[in-house]
Amino acid sequence: MEVTQIVILAGLVIGLVYGAVGLLSGFCLMSSMRGFLAKGDGRLVRSYALAIAVAIAASQLLAGNGMVDLGKSIYLQQSFSVPVLFLGGLLFGYGMVLSNGCGSRALVLLGRGNLRSFVVVIVLAIAAQMTLKGLIAPARIALVQASQTTVGANSLPSVLMMLGLTESLSRALAAAATVVALMLFAFAHPAFRRSPGQIAAGVVVGLLVAGGWYVTGCLGADDFNPVPVTSLTFIAPIADALQYAMLSTGLTLNFGIATVAGVFAGSLVTALATGRFKLEGYSSPRHMLRSGSGAALMGIGGVMAFGCSIGQGLTGISTLALGSFVALAGILLGTTAGLRGALRVQPLAVA
Repeated sequence: MEVTQIVILAGLVIGLVYGAVGLLSGFCLMSSMRGFLAKGDGRLVRSYALAIAVAIAASQLLAGNGMVDLGKSIYLQQSFSVPVLFLGGLLFGYGMVLSNGCGSRALVLLGRGNLRSFVVVIVLAIAAQMTLKGLIAPARIALVQASQTTVGANSLPSVLMMLGLTESLSRALAAAATVVALMLFAFAHPAFRRSPGQIAAGVVVGLLVAGGWYVTGCLGADDFNPVPVTSLTFIAPIADALQYAMLSTGLTLNFGIATVAGVFAGSLVTALATGRFKLEGYSSPRHMLRSGSGAALMGIGGVMAFGCSIGQGLTGISTLALGSFVALAGILLGTTAGLRGALRVQPLAVA
């Protein structure tokens, strides 16, 4: 098999596993934040924290052993716009609440028969493509150019290197400190310690992130036909998947498109096998308007932030990039604003 075929097949497998795990465990940042802030249930948010910890540990181990060059990813750039990353995160986080889930969660729910998620996926893809290459792209590019800065340190390890530490020691210290803090947060909660399913979900999703880096950065390392070094992320790949479905002639499959297809297929197969498949729709036109508006915000914000709650929250953070921490802070703040406070998204009235 050619390198590109291996990468595509691996992306499909990673997506299949993510789709199955996402359906069985309910893995989702928005659901995690809602349970944590509104219902006092911290198990899901700790599963998310555990996934970050595992993703960092495994990804930095790969990078430290020279198996993957994370510096080739979009997250470790020397020039980036803090305001645009943060604003994009805010828009994405608030859009998640309006749509009741992120892009990856929409794919999982679509596989379970949730037709609301079909609208979310389509609108998100269109808004993302408009922001990447369409009508909104010039405004986004202008904002980035007006506010971007070139930094001497673009990651936590590089900050420590500026203090005189070696690269290997800086990587080890930064990764260890972050992982330990996240693990303490996760396992300090008694209910989470008694939830083997949530623990397993966090571990598996974190390993999938590292698996994506290995596939694209190691297996896909071809001098003549290299593939972009990336891992789990869903905003641009969902947009690319929709474009590929409509205009496959002249376009090529890639890791992201294969992952999107795998998530949907993994969820669908799991839903059918476990009796979870059930067709669901909108309760009212207002419900559809809110959901579609949230999807548009996620598409626009996700492009501005260089990723979503998975693409930045897990994959970006696994590189320890400073820009990813900025984007994740925006996502968390936007989600919190949608769940609590003056801008809280009010529950829909039941007819």
